[in-house]
Amino acid sequence: MLRCFFKLLIISFFLLGCTAHTPSVKDDEIVVLATLLHTVNPHASHHETMQLSHDIFTKTAQLAKTFEMTSPPQFHNFLVNVGLKEKGLCYHWSDALYVHFVQSRAYPSFEFHLVGANIGSYWTEHNSMVVVGRGMKVEEGVIIDPWRDAGKLYFSKLKEDSAYQWKHRPNRGCLRE
Repeated sequence: MLRCFFKLLIISFFLLGCTAHTPSVKDDEIVVLATLLHTVNPHASHHETMQLSHDIFTKTAQLAKTFEMTSPPQFHNFLVNVGLKEKGLCYHWSDALYVHFVQSRAYPSFEFHLVGANIGSYWTEHNSMVVVGRGMKVEEGVIIDPWRDAGKLYFSKLKEDSAYQWKHRPNRGCLRE
């Protein structure tokens, strides 16, 4: 009886407005990200950085819809872990983005890498993707993290992200280049 009540409580909480809406992307956000991407590879063309920025926002919005994200993301994780949602954990986001961009091979001036923070900690491990200029160090890249704001894209220079201490995860096994 208690289990049924608990499940009903969770479902009702979910249905009462915790659904995160797919964020709308404004052109100025695309320009801000493109400008930041240009700093990690000044040799990249304006067209390539704008297209990559646009594609990152587009893929993020598509994944938010696919994952049916709820807010806050920790609650979404709970829903995935109890089986009420199929996907939307941070590594689902990072893997989907990484595979999409590596397989597209549409951005010759950039590389894509997986990173993690608090690796191995059940409650605080976090995974994300980093974009770097071709041949540059991961530490010089831009973090692409749509999980932390439940589908709204967070991005910054990796070393300026004070929320996490990121570590490169080249052997995580998501996709081998």
